[in-house]
Amino acid sequence: MPTERFAMRHVRDVIRLKSAGMPTREIARRVGTAPSTVRLTIRRFEAAGLTWPLPDDITDAVLEARLFASAGARLGTRRGHRRQAEPDWAAVHRELRRKHVTLSILWEEYIAGEPGGYRYSRFCELYRAWEGRLSVTMRQSHAAGDKLFVDYAGDGVPVVIERFTGERRTAQIFVAVLGASSFTYAQATWTQGLADWIDGHVGAFEAIGGVPALLVPDNTKVAVIKACLYDPQINRSYADLAAHYGTAILPARPRRPRDKAKVEQAVLMAERWLLGRLRHRTFHSLAEVNAAIAELMTRLNEERPIRRLGVTRRKLLEEIDRPALRVLPESPYVFAE
Repeated sequence: MPTERFAMRHVRDVIRLKSAGMPTREIARRVGTAPSTVRLTIRRFEAAGLTWPLPDDITDAVLEARLFASAGARLGTRRGHRRQAEPDWAAVHRELRRKHVTLSILWEEYIAGEPGGYRYSRFCELYRAWEGRLSVTMRQSHAAGDKLFVDYAGDGVPVVIERFTGERRTAQIFVAVLGASSFTYAQATWTQGLADWIDGHVGAFEAIGGVPALLVPDNTKVAVIKACLYDPQINRSYADLAAHYGTAILPARPRRPRDKAKVEQAVLMAERWLLGRLRHRTFHSLAEVNAAIAELMTRLNEERPIRRLGVTRRKLLEEIDRPALRVLPESPYVFAE
């Protein structure tokens, strides 16, 4: 396992590229290291009071001394023991959702930047303790681009369809959430029937900009004709949709609540985030409802960071899920009765 500090020539490359306005992930790709290492390098550079371009008298030896002397000063001591540099556990958690990334790899990257840091066993122990404080849905491990959980919310949105009589009809709320990024899509439909169910999926694929490996519906009749732990019978049109997009359907298993935890949490979020904010508004068409939903979902996905992870669903979608999603077909699926 590597124990040497990040090479000074790479430090110079990182700071030069960052000063040029290049995104962290692109810098990491060019330099050949992890984004977390890039972020750590930039933090150390700033903490050392350095600016780019560096003066000519800042040699690699001087630069290394400045960077790591600054880090050592922050670490300090406590009761005669040297404090360990605390990893960014939220970043560790996000990186673990990437394909082929393990705690061992992340520890190697951590210790390369912090040679006096935690041993591997302690690193794992502390991460598990941090992870244990997350909600059940956040603790579940979902691979990038793997699963899209889909369902309908229990409550709907009233729509005045006849202005003179005040006649109302309730719009149903279709909800889809990506397992890794928690990016959430919602759409109002008139029914929970097959045509609307499929239309919700088509809208979700367009919103996330790709296709996941698996669709995970609850055992609703519109998706699953016959629920079975080992061989569920899928609705034929729903199966055609999956074939068109090159994905597969894996219904939540009966009496396995963890299978449905992600979408149930998303449905609860949608009911609170959407329905609570829409309760005082009057709608006269499905289009009006969907326009309002789209605005609120933009706020949820792009402006509201996920608690404890400190990043938005949109950012996680772009960094984690999107690279692993299948490309959308040339034309969307069209449902035929």
